[in-house]
Amino acid sequence: MRVGLISDTHGLLRPEALDFLSGADHIVHGGDIGSPDILERLAAIAPLTVVRGNNDMAPWARAIPETARVDFGNVALYAIHDLKALDIDPRAAGVRIVVSGHSHRPACTERDGVLYVNPGSAGRRRFSLPIAAAELVIDEDAVHARIVMLVP
Repeated sequence: MRVGLISDTHGLLRPEALDFLSGADHIVHGGDIGSPDILERLAAIAPLTVVRGNNDMAPWARAIPETARVDFGNVALYAIHDLKALDIDPRAAGVRIVVSGHSHRPACTERDGVLYVNPGSAGRRRFSLPIAAAELVIDEDAVHARIVMLVP
């Protein structure tokens, strides 16, 4: 199973991001969406799990949860926009992957058996940070993450 990860679009869904996410079995958006049409376009590609970011304050975003859990077979994923606001102990909750956004910095680290992935920002460039997205490949209990720079 291929899970596409995207975050911090801030109202801009780049063609490079759409190309990268094409063919995904599921997509997770880590918040700061910026516009409801982003969600419609992503949901047209694959089933979508989304969390609300700190900038998603418009009326259309009020129904979007701040956190979400989705299970892919035996592998549980927990999404939250700002990792500093993590409100669970992932390992104790049986979560294998935590997906976040907010910092605009792509990162992938494993701690205490939990994989933490921030796909970075796929929207407007902030400072000199890269434009990026990520993917998870889940094969039974094995999980592999990859961050991809979308724009040089």
